[in-house]
Amino acid sequence: MILVTGGLGFIGAHTVVALLDKNHKVLIVDDLSNSSISVLAGIVSASGKSPVFEQFDLKNKQKTEQLFRDYTIDGIIHFAAYKAVGESTEKPLDYYENNITPLINLLLCAKEQPGHIPFIFSSSCTVYGEANTLPISENEPIKMAMSPYGNTKQIGEEIVRDATNVYANIPSISLRYFNPIGAHSSAKIGELPLGVPQNLVPFITQTAAGIRESLTVFGNDYPTHDGTCIRDYIHVEDLAQAHIAALEFIQQSNQPHFYDVFNLGTGKGQSVLDIIHAFERVSGQSLPYVIGKRRKGDVVAAYAETTKAEKMLDWKATRTIDEALYSAWKWEQQLKR
Repeated sequence: MILVTGGLGFIGAHTVVALLDKNHKVLIVDDLSNSSISVLAGIVSASGKSPVFEQFDLKNKQKTEQLFRDYTIDGIIHFAAYKAVGESTEKPLDYYENNITPLINLLLCAKEQPGHIPFIFSSSCTVYGEANTLPISENEPIKMAMSPYGNTKQIGEEIVRDATNVYANIPSISLRYFNPIGAHSSAKIGELPLGVPQNLVPFITQTAAGIRESLTVFGNDYPTHDGTCIRDYIHVEDLAQAHIAALEFIQQSNQPHFYDVFNLGTGKGQSVLDIIHAFERVSGQSLPYVIGKRRKGDVVAAYAETTKAEKMLDWKATRTIDEALYSAWKWEQQLKR
């Protein structure tokens, strides 16, 4: 059984569906602090299969230990974390407590298991900060994080690596995401932020749907082709497939003390205004937007060098920006608000 923490979140839910599609048994743990129980029905609808679900906070060590007594866990994909860069600059201690403690609890339990427990850690391209070279390869130096969120991912990677170096039964991979967008092709699951969206695309779709009055673009004076920040936007279904590729790589290689990191992106950069105009094109909607001040913690540009994942994991992002944005709009349109 594969344990997926934060499995009712955006990336987690799509990964659960991808695992179920490949006939894995899946155990979801989610405390619903940043997700909705309605996503569980969406997972079942999208996959035609039912995962096991346990609702509790992984900061609770006793409940985490009980989980490992109650189930035979053959692998862990750890998503559960707070993830908003801007919010983390306002609530740093909340981010450190929530993003580090569950990780430690999981690894403490995993090291006590009799067999190998492949561990896939949900990391982020934020570990690179303002990169020296574009596209960003895994050899890019890790700089001081520009936000507490980014720092929790740096610290998390170090914790996972150090644990793997000591405990032979926790072979691990850290996956450094760039910017996941889109929704499942079935439109049964997608990005479902609670409250005001922190990410660009759900804010775009909610603005197009009339839920938000207008979209704020945070700064148009960056040294880019149109003055707005550049990111590598990857379809969430491509990202979900990468987790299975990483899990299978560890299972097949069967190397004790194995640890590595991989970038997950498309290898191409798109600006905020590029994304807005692409959405207008695929949706036929006109988006009202205003230019605001720069947002604390944002880097100018970040897009991935993806050769390592393509060669070692035999994985490559295949879906286009237009496909991702169309799927996000299709998901938004079917939501009952």
